[in-house]
Amino acid sequence: MTTPDSLYEDLKKDLDFPLAWGTSPIRDFREWRRTARATVEAHLLVARQDETPYAPEYGDRARTDAYTQESVTLSLTRHARVRGVLLTPHGPGPFRAVLLLHDHGARFDIGKEKLVRPWYDDTRLAAAQTWADQYFGGRFVGDELARRGYTVLCLDAPGWGDRGPITYDQQQALAGNYYHLGSSLAGLMAREDARAADFLAGLARGRGVAAVGFSMGAFRAWQTAALTDAVSATAAVCWMTGLKDMMVPGNNTLRGQSSYYMLHPGLPRFLDFPDVASIAAPGPMLFFDGGLDPLFPADGVRIAYDKLRAVWQSRHAEERLHLKTWPEHGHVFADRMQDEVFDWLDHVL
Repeated sequence: MTTPDSLYEDLKKDLDFPLAWGTSPIRDFREWRRTARATVEAHLLVARQDETPYAPEYGDRARTDAYTQESVTLSLTRHARVRGVLLTPHGPGPFRAVLLLHDHGARFDIGKEKLVRPWYDDTRLAAAQTWADQYFGGRFVGDELARRGYTVLCLDAPGWGDRGPITYDQQQALAGNYYHLGSSLAGLMAREDARAADFLAGLARGRGVAAVGFSMGAFRAWQTAALTDAVSATAAVCWMTGLKDMMVPGNNTLRGQSSYYMLHPGLPRFLDFPDVASIAAPGPMLFFDGGLDPLFPADGVRIAYDKLRAVWQSRHAEERLHLKTWPEHGHVFADRMQDEVFDWLDHVL
């Protein structure tokens, strides 16, 4: 008799990611990128929304000594208007730009506010500062980037901030309803992020757009780079591993709920996480992980980094891939890590 546990292990063994670069029978890299991207898009279960006008509306404007803060509302799909924040350095522009993608963290009352100081709401400011103290060394990453001369866009993902807040145990029900409708919560977030990158590329006018994120935001960053050529550089902090190496007893991925934001049904039959990120090769990509991070076992990180390294090496672009483990850090984007990312962006954008 086949038990659920044995069936699980058998299915896990069957995952051999046949479309991965180097495994796939496709030998032309550009053709492989097109095929792999189309495969990811087919598993998002959410149609492209390129024809939907963004129709941006601006409000809640303020100024610091180095940049302008304003809220912006965009139509990322035809179904919803999404509120975010835009930071623009003083000066004539255009400026290099960063699409900043917030984490999950099981806290939904703040989304974009985790990364950009909410000048417009004292209650959210208190919550956001607590978050910044816990994960970002007390800094607001978006504000730091704006001071360095980057245009910064940060939007709420579905369920966070102005698009919620939902509760932790509502995530599974929300995802289940999307699946019943023939759609996907993770697919919606992926499509929205790609559309946001395309919008920001219009503001940057050729100066370059980076996708930057921590934790789930890191997942969103490399996923966005895989889905659109509008992203010219990517920095992903504390979210990269091999799928099979992450699916071990006790790992957060197996608990449901938050995993639905990063679950595309059927895609692992073709591609592993580093295979999807490799669609952005040979563009500049940075991956940091914490050596003490309990969410991403070291073996999985190492396997993913080896796969990524092999792809960039095959393109003779090893210098464009920056992989680093910070042995003293856990699941954080500490100030020293931020400084290294900022310096790297200054170099590659």
